[in-house]
Amino acid sequence: MAEQYDLVVIGAGPGGYTAAIRAAQLKMKVACVEMRKGRALGGTCLNVGCIPSKALLDSSELYETALHKMARHGIQVKDIGLDLPAMHARKDKVVKELTGGVGFLFKKYGVTPVYGAAKLLPGNKVEVAGDDGKTTTLEAKNVLLATGSESVELPFLKYDGKVVVSSTEALNFDPVPKHLIVVGGGYIGLELGSVWKRLGAEVTVVEFLPRILSISDGEIANEVFKILNKQGMEFHLETKVTGATVKGDAVTVTAQAKDGNELTFEGDRVLVAVGRKPYTAGLGLDEVGVKHDPKSRIVSVDENFRTNVPGVYAIGDLIPGPMLAHKASEEAVVCAERLAGMKPHINYDAIPSVIYIWPEVAAVGLTEEQVKEKGAEYKVGRFKFAATGRAKAMDEQEGFVKVLTDAKTDRLLGVHILGPRASDLIAECVTVMEYHGSAEDIARCTHAHPTLSEAVGEAARMAFAGQPINS
Repeated sequence: MAEQYDLVVIGAGPGGYTAAIRAAQLKMKVACVEMRKGRALGGTCLNVGCIPSKALLDSSELYETALHKMARHGIQVKDIGLDLPAMHARKDKVVKELTGGVGFLFKKYGVTPVYGAAKLLPGNKVEVAGDDGKTTTLEAKNVLLATGSESVELPFLKYDGKVVVSSTEALNFDPVPKHLIVVGGGYIGLELGSVWKRLGAEVTVVEFLPRILSISDGEIANEVFKILNKQGMEFHLETKVTGATVKGDAVTVTAQAKDGNELTFEGDRVLVAVGRKPYTAGLGLDEVGVKHDPKSRIVSVDENFRTNVPGVYAIGDLIPGPMLAHKASEEAVVCAERLAGMKPHINYDAIPSVIYIWPEVAAVGLTEEQVKEKGAEYKVGRFKFAATGRAKAMDEQEGFVKVLTDAKTDRLLGVHILGPRASDLIAECVTVMEYHGSAEDIARCTHAHPTLSEAVGEAARMAFAGQPINS
């Protein structure tokens, strides 16, 4: 007899483990299947994505600060050195604590972890090929697919796990590369490029499109380009990588520029960061009839995350929308609560995004390009961090806040922040957008002084009143 569950979740990443925990809190009998080696819960995000990369970003920023910024504050530091193994050990400790925390929550709420590779069977059954060589069959009223995504591999630039790598291997370089060539100017390439640039690598970014951060607001992306150039990153835009030749620890990357000229880049590591795709290998989607597009994205889900197969649901990177951990987590909560008869909602127009370079980039809502495409009349409010007392005191004066509003109603259309702690500042804007608020709503909230948040208030005041107070 197959063991019976109310819900079987396939995948224990931010979407999967959140759905499993919330469903268990709502008194469902839940199992969560995870195939990652070492029985590590948390998915890509906790194990080889969001968390370890942010640990390295913070560590490398401290190193950069010690080398180049402390002297301006009157702090003299001598004999600064880099202990890369210690930095990696700290990163791994952070990961272990957080993945262990998911296991603790599973025990607390009664979620049954099942380790192995899952495959859908007809009749809402899940076959799990365990890491112990045994096969188990789980049966459930409902099955939730939450297997996330994987790095896109270029056919002419195959990963070898050492010299030509994905973001996973780029978290563990040792020693620091002499010259890291990054293929792709999106957030993953820029974040990891920033880590290794701060730690001493020469970094060259090769991007096929005319600008970096192609889905970000154009004005923000152009300013990021200038800042990263000033930090020492080299960029080649409108340049198509055509191949690479690896000899030992040396690699030659070939590319073609817009004007047709052939380029070569000599380095010792290549990070391919050209995007991610849904991970569905071995799931058996075709065998049970779950509809998906040629890129394995499940496009047939309804507002309750139901696929075309009764009793089978999908969330996160498997379905349309931004591939963000917090998007998957919110979908997980909504899906579990709707299964329990509740009526929660998710507002896809108010999902923030963050890029953890320095200064940080954060956004919610429409870009200025998207507003123009809609043909709407709009206003723009901008305010530079350099005009705030807190940013000056911190010696962090780069960047600005940009607020987009409907010209007639003042309703927020989008907010884009390039500056220190943008990842935290964006939350206020998300809240206002969630409640269909206006720029005036932000401006008339009292922002403590001196804080970075004053820049948000001033940009909002600029949008609705035409003039900030402090500029």
